Amino acid sequence: MARRLAKGDSEIDVVDWLRGLPKAELHLHLEGTIKPETLIELSSRHDEQPLTLEQARALYQYEDFLGFLMSFKAVTERLKEPEDYELITYNMIRELARQGVVHAEVYVSFGIIHYWKKTDVEPFVEAIERGRERGEKEFGTTLLWIVDAVRHFGVEEGARVFRRAAELRERYPSIVGIGIGGDEARGPADQFRELYREAKAAGLRLTAHAGESVGPESIWAAINIGAERIGHALAAQNDPELIEILAQKQIPLEINITSNIKTGCCKGFDVHPVKEYFESGLMITLNSDDPPMFGSDLLGEYVLAQQVYGFTMEQMRELAANAVEASFLDPSRKLKLLQRVEQYA
Repeated sequence: MARRLAKGDSEIDVVDWLRGLPKAELHLHLEGTIKPETLIELSSRHDEQPLTLEQARALYQYEDFLGFLMSFKAVTERLKEPEDYELITYNMIRELARQGVVHAEVYVSFGIIHYWKKTDVEPFVEAIERGRERGEKEFGTTLLWIVDAVRHFGVEEGARVFRRAAELRERYPSIVGIGIGGDEARGPADQFRELYREAKAAGLRLTAHAGESVGPESIWAAINIGAERIGHALAAQNDPELIEILAQKQIPLEINITSNIKTGCCKGFDVHPVKEYFESGLMITLNSDDPPMFGSDLLGEYVLAQQVYGFTMEQMRELAANAVEASFLDPSRKLKLLQRVEQYA
């Protein structure tokens, strides 16, 4: 479709306009923002035989959802020291600012640190905080953390992750919420019901990946354990009653179009339900998930929505406002960002 659109008596460059639109990203994994070039830097720090660029790029290739999980594991295995986390946090904020992202709420996997590294997470939290503070100061994009438990590591591991998140939140107020990612089939949401109740009582906000690689029952379970936002929700399209409930309750959905295609969870761009969800009155937000793994980013997702699915520019503004409204920002900051979106010409 055309890159330029008529607006009144003039034309606008769609990509430039969408880049300037103040955007918030709500579904982004810190460990999934590592570009091949950064992976080479990490490899040079830790591998006896450092990766070449060709070898690094090969690690981002996969054929299905389980292949993606293995690819993700291969990349994140190069994250060994706190300084590595500081590096990728700073690089992530710089990249977000380049796309016109003014705020992001980013998943960081305490589960990976606990389960694979067998070490306490606080030195790594100190490191991502250094990266966050430096990045926010230099680029202006604000950041909050959502602590992710890898659901297929089990409930006991999830309990350790969420309880540590609650403890650390007292010292690091940028830790705002919790979530469960990973393989839904091996970690049903209803197993985490008590942990979510406990996390809520500790003042943490609640999210959950659901309906990405399994059916709508996963989304129902996420709602029933108290999730305030749902990541992916791809399978909701198969349950009219669920669509009705999501519309009535206006539960924000963290939509990841390109991610769903690349992992094979959705068969193609032509059958993705993003526009159907919007027209059904669901509160959808656009997100990039793990950008280098999918060959996209948040700006790319906005361009995709406009050019492939025919969202008007005013609807694109509505999507940007949805993300701000669905964020876990305090009311005053949220209001200021909403005003910026509304006033964007």
